[in-house]
Amino acid sequence: MTDIAAHIIKHKKPIVIVFMILTVISAIAQFFVTVNYNMSDYMPEDTQSTQAIEIMKEEFDRSLENAKVMIRDMSVQEALLYKQLLGEIDGVSDLVWLDEVIDLKIPLEMAEKDLVESYYKENNALFSLTIQEGEEVAVTNAIYDLIGEENSMIGAAVDTAVSQSMAFSESLYAGLLLVPLIILILVLSTTSWVEPVLFLTAIGVSVIINLGTNIFVGDVSFVTQSVSPILQLAVSLDYAVFLLHAFSDYRKKTDSPEEAMRLAIKKSFPAISASAATTFFGFMALTFMQFEIGSDLGINLLKGIVLSFISVMVFLPALTVLLYKWIDRTQHKPLLPSVKGIGKGVMKVRILSLLLVFLIIVPSYLAQKETSFIYGMGEQPETTRLGNDVAAIDEVFGKSTPIVLLVPKGDVAREVELEQELKKVAHVTSVISYNQAVSSAIPPEYLDKSITEQFHSENYSQIILFTNTDVEGDVAFNVVETVQEIAAAYYGDAVFSLGESVSLYDMKTTILKDNTIVNILTVVGIAIVLLITFKSISIPVILLLTIQASVWINLAPPYFAGTPLVFIGYLVVSTVQLAATVDYAILFTENYLENRKKMSAKEAIVKTLNEKTFSISISAAILSGVGFILWITSSNPIVGSIGLLIGRGALLAFIMVLFFLPAVLVLFDKFVGKTTLKANFFKEDN
Repeated sequence: MTDIAAHIIKHKKPIVIVFMILTVISAIAQFFVTVNYNMSDYMPEDTQSTQAIEIMKEEFDRSLENAKVMIRDMSVQEALLYKQLLGEIDGVSDLVWLDEVIDLKIPLEMAEKDLVESYYKENNALFSLTIQEGEEVAVTNAIYDLIGEENSMIGAAVDTAVSQSMAFSESLYAGLLLVPLIILILVLSTTSWVEPVLFLTAIGVSVIINLGTNIFVGDVSFVTQSVSPILQLAVSLDYAVFLLHAFSDYRKKTDSPEEAMRLAIKKSFPAISASAATTFFGFMALTFMQFEIGSDLGINLLKGIVLSFISVMVFLPALTVLLYKWIDRTQHKPLLPSVKGIGKGVMKVRILSLLLVFLIIVPSYLAQKETSFIYGMGEQPETTRLGNDVAAIDEVFGKSTPIVLLVPKGDVAREVELEQELKKVAHVTSVISYNQAVSSAIPPEYLDKSITEQFHSENYSQIILFTNTDVEGDVAFNVVETVQEIAAAYYGDAVFSLGESVSLYDMKTTILKDNTIVNILTVVGIAIVLLITFKSISIPVILLLTIQASVWINLAPPYFAGTPLVFIGYLVVSTVQLAATVDYAILFTENYLENRKKMSAKEAIVKTLNEKTFSISISAAILSGVGFILWITSSNPIVGSIGLLIGRGALLAFIMVLFFLPAVLVLFDKFVGKTTLKANFFKEDN
């Protein structure tokens, strides 16, 4: 590291210029990165619903409906006119209303009541349609212009449009809150007005380069776009703090800024490397998820951690040596009071801390295992246009969630028998198919193609079920399971099902498998890094217990409150919190082990608490602030959930490291000494 540090300092100007050029190029490139808001695109290709979507596109040349429009106070003729106007909007296809499923020349009173009221009820018309992928914002805006405020529109495409419309404004709002907050925390924690600027410049450069290099990935998920830059900033800001604090210390020992930086790089490299490695391996676990939103975020965060590490170890030293005079000129007195007396206070309550944690750790572990989850986007509040529209349509037509079955074509008798059995399934309100809408007695070849093509393709017949359940939840998923079991009894593996509830059911099955794999890989990866870093058997266990306990406590409140948790948020945070906050425990324990070589366990803990509480609190304040700002500013339930869990988790991890970890280290001091290679603990009788 000494030779590398010398080369960095020698070539400081070219290094700064290269990084600035890369930053400018990346800042431009990021505007050409596509953001994907469609969660179904991230499902594994071998899942049943994904295969069904592809068959639907190939066989019927259409996609499943992703929007519904309700027009109030309409006669049948007026509704047909609105249907024509909706169909003329670019990006709208597969528009279906009552005229597609029954002959309107026949009085409505003579048609099947449930079928009619699926589309036309109390003079309100409900249209089903497909909005072209990638055109959600433009098409929904055009539909809103047509239908006005008094009418309603809902569906997956509308969810996507809302998320897209809010993404830029929310990111801007989050940035406007976040940057001043971080600057304030850094100003309060340093003794130079310029140092916070250097911190943010070093990490900001790596964040922008990470965003720009996504152009080589192709596209990124909306979760990655919203969460990754802010998480990268919050998690890796510590690296810059470690380096510049070491540089500040060596400035007091040598008159040469170059020599001080060379020594700072050498000294801080092990701590920064260990911190980056634990975070790296924690995020790597996400890349093993089958549900590819997790792997998309994991790859982006891995790239970000590597770029932040390079920026701090190469760009920041070069920039600091160039601008060290500005640091000297802008020195100021510490703005926060000293926390030197905290060590004795913490040690006085160590028994209480241990008892309290051991009392709540088991209930928290059990509670977070029993939490109910939301696998989709969750519900929008009724204060929003979308939330109000959902309530309005549900009030008139009730909940109506379609499930589409694609069965092999040809055996009409089997189809009719299946349809009759499906009608008896609880929560199925209606079944629409060729046999039900036309007649099994009329051969399809005698009818116009426009009538038959929506029900029959070359190889498949389409059966559409409408249920009165939500798109997800125990009831909805039970209906999906029942329908699939009945269909499989008739057609085996040759039948396919699709629909929003089917996709979410498959998502649930996939994610539950991912959860076990990701958690095991995260713990194992971080444990290996800790084992190598501390050359100890006991310390990795103690540190992982400390942070994992904070994760369990963080994830328990939704169970006790009886509120479901967005599962993507749960899965990401259970990994991110462990990977990001274990740094606090590493920094504390490294300092404690050094002090323990010179003094007793209690004295070493008190000294470590007095020396490291401040720096750990700054890191926790930044990560926690980032999380809470994401929670406050995001209308996207997934992003908001991740933000709340990260904000609360960082605070809990800080509290555990401050109170629980010292108590455990003192309690198991002898065991730690015996199970740590070359511990060389101080013995009072020496």
